[in-house]
Amino acid sequence: MKVSYKWLSDYISLEQISAAELAEQMTRGGIEIDIVEPLNKGVSDVVVGYVVSKEKHPDADKLNVCKVDVGTEEILQIVCGAPNVDAGQKVPVAIVGAKLPGDFKIKRAKLRGVESQGMICSAKELGLNDKLLPKEQQEGILVLPEHTPLGTPIVDVLAMNDEVLELDLTPNRSDCLSMLGVAYEVGALTGRSVQLPQANVAEGADRAADHIAVRIDAKEQCSHYAARYISGIAIGESPQWLKSKLMAAGVRPINNVVDITNFVMLEYGQPLHAFDADRIPGGRIHVRLAKEGETLVTLDDQERKLEPHMLLIADDNGPIGLAGVMGGASTEVTESTSNILLESAKFAGSSIRKTSRQLGLRSEASIRFEKEADAGNVIAALDRAAALIAELAGGTVNSGIVEDKAGELQLKTVIVQLPQVNSYLGTALQAAEVEAILSKLQFDYKLSGAEQFEITVPSRRGDITRSVDIIEEIARLYGYDNIPTTPIYGEVIPGVLTKPQAVRRELRKRLSDAGLFEVISYSFTSPARTELFPQLAEQTKPVKLAMPMSEERSVLRTTLVAQLIETAAYNRNRKNESALLYEIGSVYHTNEETLTGLPVEKHRFAALLTGNRQQPQWNSKASAVDFYDAKGIIETVASVLGLQDKISYAQAQPEHFHPGRTAAVLLQTAGGPVTIGYVGQLHPALQLAEDLADTYVLEIDLEQIYELAGDEIVYRTLPRYPAIQRDIAVVVDDAVSSAELIGLAQAQAGALLESAHVFDVYTGDRLGAGKKSVAIALVYRHQERTLTDEEVTELHGQVIQQLEQTFAAQLRK
Repeated sequence: MKVSYKWLSDYISLEQISAAELAEQMTRGGIEIDIVEPLNKGVSDVVVGYVVSKEKHPDADKLNVCKVDVGTEEILQIVCGAPNVDAGQKVPVAIVGAKLPGDFKIKRAKLRGVESQGMICSAKELGLNDKLLPKEQQEGILVLPEHTPLGTPIVDVLAMNDEVLELDLTPNRSDCLSMLGVAYEVGALTGRSVQLPQANVAEGADRAADHIAVRIDAKEQCSHYAARYISGIAIGESPQWLKSKLMAAGVRPINNVVDITNFVMLEYGQPLHAFDADRIPGGRIHVRLAKEGETLVTLDDQERKLEPHMLLIADDNGPIGLAGVMGGASTEVTESTSNILLESAKFAGSSIRKTSRQLGLRSEASIRFEKEADAGNVIAALDRAAALIAELAGGTVNSGIVEDKAGELQLKTVIVQLPQVNSYLGTALQAAEVEAILSKLQFDYKLSGAEQFEITVPSRRGDITRSVDIIEEIARLYGYDNIPTTPIYGEVIPGVLTKPQAVRRELRKRLSDAGLFEVISYSFTSPARTELFPQLAEQTKPVKLAMPMSEERSVLRTTLVAQLIETAAYNRNRKNESALLYEIGSVYHTNEETLTGLPVEKHRFAALLTGNRQQPQWNSKASAVDFYDAKGIIETVASVLGLQDKISYAQAQPEHFHPGRTAAVLLQTAGGPVTIGYVGQLHPALQLAEDLADTYVLEIDLEQIYELAGDEIVYRTLPRYPAIQRDIAVVVDDAVSSAELIGLAQAQAGALLESAHVFDVYTGDRLGAGKKSVAIALVYRHQERTLTDEEVTELHGQVIQQLEQTFAAQLRK
């Protein structure tokens, strides 16, 4: 909103308050002023001149030699190149010694041998925004009205000795989208009274109701519609004072009637519209919703397809205007118009907003209606515009206002308690101080007892609906700088991570240190992706989005691995063939076909390894990732979280995993071992479909990990006594796992067996079909003494015997 300082002073005294000071007060009061811009960009000694004569320059085809009278004894000779200069015009003349914007000084000069004693100026040369001028005056010199007094300083004629305050309004302060609204705000801040404009309508003998009729059919969208009938008008140019005010507000003058409706809109914040009354059959106006298939050609000559929710102004034949947005071309006021119907109404902001946005039509009128224009100004603005049209367009205002309304305007009442005010603001205001502030705001109130205020909110302040809104107004006018600082007190407790947060942070640190890259993928995926890895998705149904941005992002993900595969394929397609990725995130499960409640959100940890773990160097070959790299990630995580003794593996063949290179990950809980995820190679068919090399993945449910993870560090003394290592190689069936062999050895040897690990596995024809050789290194140690060879031999023999009895193992020599 652009506010002219001089225009504002028509409604409130601004004596001893400069524009800059006013801007500072308003900003401190909550209405931010972006800039205070002077309209005079440096113009001085430019006066109104009269072009006495014009002759062609003797040596230049495009130059003219003009004789110009500027109200002095001397007639000036000025060489001018403007194509529109002509004798008999009133024009702005920069005499010798004048200054123009950019510190441009006018001097005597000779142009092609002819002396020039000044310069006839264009609007642009005066620093005016020529885009706000009629098209014919945007090029060439500025032609002034004939009655402009000769010799008058141009800054007075064009009201350039003014400053414009540009308000940056928040959505709730739509009351300041008008000059009177700003005047009320300034009055509240300065304690000065507001002078409302007088609308003395001199009505004629004819009744408006004899010419026009109004009916509201959509009373939810329009609560009040009023119209006046004005006859015998003459469309013409607006006076300079009116044009200057509009241009200061950034509005382009058009003609006297349209300019008056725009002027009153800026003055009251109430949009108006003038219809050519002779083009309305029978003069009957219907305010209704659009019908299916209706169209309207608006003032910009665009045909608009209307929807049934759009509010229209219509006559008996069809639509003649988009209510609150733009009028129709069929009833446009033109130079031949002599009778007008002047509209003022209260339209519902939600209806206007929806229409405006759907049609892409944003106008000054729609902006004000969207923010709920003051219903109390419907008649006042209508009368003000009618009086001005009668004065400036020579019309006769027919007696009476023709209107229809849904009901009478009801003002809001808000109750606020003085203790509540002081509690919210941390102040110690007295009732008299609050009364003074409410009086400045021009809010009517009743004081009950000594502390309760019952406040009647004026219709212009639609943003005030609750007691806290009143408290905000009190705070603004009391002065934010005057509100005492209240120190924060209370026990300060340092923030700590929850256990799940700590676990996730530790996982990220360890995995990143190990050379893996973290991925943060979309929680949305395609239905096809949710069909992968049904065991990881726990056989649940995908959660569909109500308004997906695309089919590829239409459901919530059920696994993390499917997203990592998509990321790996994306990288491989861009020649990044080795990827070591991990993600810690949420998956979403439900068993409902149509979701009625919230889905189950589960935290998961997943990783994907493909390509090389080590790139080829001059002294080493490339080293491809394998199953044990993926398994090692789990073992590293388990070790960090103190779960190394609770994690085990079992052979598994889940869908979309390699049938022979996959294991279920088991976690030992109080209720027994629980499958918390899988680790293995992708199925060759899936690798081929995704165009990936050998790829290994894992996905672990973190819920059980959160419960059992330990954060205590366990220390163990260095061994003081030597260990004895014995190696054995046994032939067993292929179905017997190495873990079973080691587990049995540990159970038989007990605490004396410090460690056991497989160091070789062999299969071949010499062993027979279905057989394999497993070589295990067993390390024995006693913590308090040195074991003898005899003790170890006896214990080692018991281990071998137990392996033979349990698994029919044969000792290889």
